[in-house]
Amino acid sequence: MARAGLTTERVTVAGAELADEAGLDQVTMSQVARRLGVKDASLYTHVRGLDDLRGRIALLAADEKTIRIAEATAGLAGRDALIAYANAWREYAHAHPGRYTATQLPLHIDPELAANAPGPRRAVELTYGMLRGYGLAEPDLTDAVRLLRSTFHGFVALEATGGFAHQRSPQHSWLRALDALHVVLEHWPTSREGDPT
Repeated sequence: MARAGLTTERVTVAGAELADEAGLDQVTMSQVARRLGVKDASLYTHVRGLDDLRGRIALLAADEKTIRIAEATAGLAGRDALIAYANAWREYAHAHPGRYTATQLPLHIDPELAANAPGPRRAVELTYGMLRGYGLAEPDLTDAVRLLRSTFHGFVALEATGGFAHQRSPQHSWLRALDALHVVLEHWPTSREGDPT
């Protein structure tokens, strides 16, 4: 039986839930339609296709993750903000693996929709604000953002695939990595003369 009140938001949430349960690569229009109890064709009134749906899942996830990070880091600075930020990122990746995966992909979505989405924009503001607490300015800010993203994403991606086989708990390594990042950010190397901006 078809469910009444189908909307773009409901289709997106259904796709996001399926992504978390089965993996983003298992999200298809047919599977989402089946989940909602409608015909495949009904979805195309609300999303343009699979790329559009996955892009909307990414925007939903970016918004959710950013809200968690904002709540976790409110009123904090320096090491405390870094740790709260990183933990919120990792916890979201663990709780919503499919949605998190979507946030790491290039968006294939209406550029206007992507440009007006609050999640990605707010994420940049939060990240740069936290790093300014370490006294960083451009171009070092961009380099530091890339370092954090590479570290956080690399760690959670390896966790997700069972990449830490050593008997030492990944949690201990995570905390040590955050300590190391804090030291690096506090003692950020000065830009070399002639470095491109």
